[in-house]
Amino acid sequence: MIIKTKKYGLDTGVYKSIALKSVLLDMWWVFLVPVVLANVFWFHNSIWYPISAVVLAILYVAFWWIQFTGIANLEQYKMLFEKLSYEITSKQILMKLNPKQGMPVDWKTIKTANVEKDAFVLRISRAQFIYLPFKIFNNNNDVKFMESILKRKGYIK
Repeated sequence: MIIKTKKYGLDTGVYKSIALKSVLLDMWWVFLVPVVLANVFWFHNSIWYPISAVVLAILYVAFWWIQFTGIANLEQYKMLFEKLSYEITSKQILMKLNPKQGMPVDWKTIKTANVEKDAFVLRISRAQFIYLPFKIFNNNNDVKFMESILKRKGYIK
């Protein structure tokens, strides 16, 4: 069976928030540095340690936010934000720009998949993912079939 979706273009705001969430979940251990730095306060009694810890955490998040904003504005990444339709089978995901142009994505390239409250997020790398909101599917059966494919592939439980 093939799932054919409506055309959808990823919004840059959605891209930045999902990519930032992905990085923060992958690299959660980086926030241990500001925690340790803030706890030095108990030994040296200087307010600058907790302040620098907060500034360091804010700068880390800002660094990634700026990176993803830059990706959203670069010409070579414009393809991520174009309106595409998808043909999904148990063998591959075909991302179609028009009826004649498309690019297959093999399921092996998908590292993780999440089912959120209103979309599927298929992550390829930290900054690359396929975002499939439920509204682009033609009916509820397509959404259920997509869930069953993801379960069979071992991406979700």
